[in-house]
Amino acid sequence: QVQLVESGGGLVQAGGSLRLSCAASGRTFTGYVMGWFRQAPGKEREFVAGIGWSNGFSYYADSVKGRFTISRDNAKNTVYLQINSLKPEDTGVYYCAANRGRLTVTSDYWGQGTQVTVSS
Repeated sequence: QVQLVESGGGLVQAGGSLRLSCAASGRTFTGYVMGWFRQAPGKEREFVAGIGWSNGFSYYADSVKGRFTISRDNAKNTVYLQINSLKPEDTGVYYCAANRGRLTVTSDYWGQGTQVTVSS
């Protein structure tokens, strides 16, 4: 059974930083794209960042470029999202996802989410 378990969310002040983690288990993710989405209250879930599990190629939503960094540790089966210079508009539930192709809202696997709240 595939599991993606997020951690690292919390309440931070604007300008602060967080590192989210996603521990993956249950299958080999060779050839998969892993990544993060977020969903703010009353809004649709949106793509944030993705990384190729095998080749490490990363890509980002324009809104987070320069502030968010995605990485992975294949030995630990974990994907990370470093978030710097947090803004109140970054508030939301952050979800880890895995897909055999480019990440979309219909990706194969999802975690349960971790809450990020940024106070102004």
